[in-house]
Amino acid sequence: MARSRGDKEESEKYLGLLKLVQILSFLVVFVAGIIIGLSTSSHMNQYFTSQAVLLSSTNHFAAAPVTADFESDCNIVQQQQKQQQSGDQVGGCLSFGKFIHPTESNATHGMSDSELFWRASMVPYKDGYPFERTPKVAFMFLTRGPLPMLPLWERFFRGHDKLFSIYVHALPGYKLDVSQDSPFYARQIPSRKVGWGTVEMADAEKRLLANALLDFSNERFVLLSESCIPVYNFPTVYSYLIGSAHSFVDSYDDPSRYGRGRYSRKMRPEIRLFQWRKGSQWFEVQRKVAIYIVSDTKYLSIFRKYCKPACYPDEHYIPTYLNMFHGSLNANRSVTWVDWSMGGPHPATFGPENITESFIQSIRNNGTMCLYNDDQTSMCYLFARKFAPTALKPLLNLSAKVMEF
Repeated sequence: MARSRGDKEESEKYLGLLKLVQILSFLVVFVAGIIIGLSTSSHMNQYFTSQAVLLSSTNHFAAAPVTADFESDCNIVQQQQKQQQSGDQVGGCLSFGKFIHPTESNATHGMSDSELFWRASMVPYKDGYPFERTPKVAFMFLTRGPLPMLPLWERFFRGHDKLFSIYVHALPGYKLDVSQDSPFYARQIPSRKVGWGTVEMADAEKRLLANALLDFSNERFVLLSESCIPVYNFPTVYSYLIGSAHSFVDSYDDPSRYGRGRYSRKMRPEIRLFQWRKGSQWFEVQRKVAIYIVSDTKYLSIFRKYCKPACYPDEHYIPTYLNMFHGSLNANRSVTWVDWSMGGPHPATFGPENITESFIQSIRNNGTMCLYNDDQTSMCYLFARKFAPTALKPLLNLSAKVMEF
């Protein structure tokens, strides 16, 4: 009997412990369920709250035109989801308006050259534009520093704000000092040092093209120096360039030591002597050609390696590259007049004593005939160089009567 009673007590104790374990297990599962439920509820509330904000923002975007309203809409989203990437911080709110006109008010940005060229080389394959597009001419100034002809250019641009863009590449550290109402205000692009006669000149040209390509409304791109002037008024220049089916890049075969003599056999087989071309640095190109130039890495690297003094990349790279691949898009001439009759490495420079009505007229109508959209014309030059800073005053005195601006 004692053994039986002991077995019974042991059995009851075992059953009690089993029930205790069951109760504790139930409590653990219950508490875990409560915690999971609270966590899930919190995530669901956050999800539906964010979705409500995004849905409200999306509906607002759908109802609004492409205007500055995008900025306030993006600010709402940014309050909910703070963007940490450096590109977002530099570029601000990512909106359609900023994508198609990213440098409309200020030409500065935080992109490296490789990032800039990559972005500028993007080409939409869809025909047409989902916004009202007025083609613009991008005027790209490559200068060491000051623009002595700036007052003349300001007069030239006056009243045509929606039809042009300006980009200035100066030496690093130089700041163009102009008033806020000047079309040149805040139009300096991030630049690098440029050595005359080096491949850095071609780099600077590509940098200007790439910055201008960021604005999808820019259709034509003209490279100018600080000593260039316009010899016609803006409507004439704009109509001439926008209406042209070709780009204007000087590209010709020069058999002398100043042409073929600069070619290096080390460029073979990628570039052969019969493809080698020379031309003026001061070009004008259409958007398609500008994208081709900015996108090229292979051929510029060859010039960087083998075209060194006395080979000048700015006189050979673009003329040769276009001749090899896109010659049908080029008129093979420049629209910038220059006088090389004096000989030497630099063209003639004109001072105040040279500035007369007959001199400007002789540039406009110099007896040269050229092709424009496959038709003969006597209007071959739109710009001219080189003009000394002292020539500004007499040019301003003549601009209204001769150049008609």
